[in-house]
Amino acid sequence: MTEQQPFILISNDDGYSAPGLLALVRALRSLARLLVCAPESPRSGFACAFSSATPLTLKLRRSEEGLEVWSCNGTPVDCVKMALSQLCAGRRPDMVIGGINHGDNASVNVHYSGTMGVTLEGCMKHIPSVAFSLCDHREEADFEPLVPYVRDMTARVLAGGLPRGVCLNVNFPLAPSFRGVRVCRMAYGSWGREVVKCRHPRGYDYYWMVGEYTDDEPRAEDTDSWALAHGYVAVTPTRIDVTAHEAVGLVKGLLDC
Repeated sequence: MTEQQPFILISNDDGYSAPGLLALVRALRSLARLLVCAPESPRSGFACAFSSATPLTLKLRRSEEGLEVWSCNGTPVDCVKMALSQLCAGRRPDMVIGGINHGDNASVNVHYSGTMGVTLEGCMKHIPSVAFSLCDHREEADFEPLVPYVRDMTARVLAGGLPRGVCLNVNFPLAPSFRGVRVCRMAYGSWGREVVKCRHPRGYDYYWMVGEYTDDEPRAEDTDSWALAHGYVAVTPTRIDVTAHEAVGLVKGLLDC
């Protein structure tokens, strides 16, 4: 590895030793110098949260030519912030990549995802950023079918960049092969039955956050949910600016201003 090669910062929300992250590292080793800074244990559902009242620590887990792996006791966003501040040795990453996540981050899941938190943080730092996720929560998930797609998309983003304020949310269906790639919008969906109440033997109630996802527009063929359900890799351009520009005039009229 030389300083002339691309430099990629990788993180996730499943932890530094998660099989999906290790698969991502194997896929990209020959493309770039890699710096991994990921949570020391799973942090799913942390979205863009960061630690404001907890001291953070870093631990070097692996170091070899072209690769360093660090763990952090914080959130996925903490990992990106810490890496950029403490571990990059003055070199700005050419890309930030989140994943490969165990489980999809399509539709409204994007708002909860720590993997997307990584990618949004990179995007807010004006670094081309991509999240990769597989629709398989199992620890033994097979990531091999993703490898050529991950390598190709990464190489293309390294070469061409992304628009300012836009990152990519890439989701793979659970399948041994894929029908192709579709660039699509986020589906409108909703979660129901999210809380399961249980009774502890010691006499108090406790609760599990679970839920059932419903695609609220199953007939729409331009969404990430439709693409995944039909065997396609779903690529959703995602923006930092969440302003509802089309509603600005309506709200001005509503507020008479």
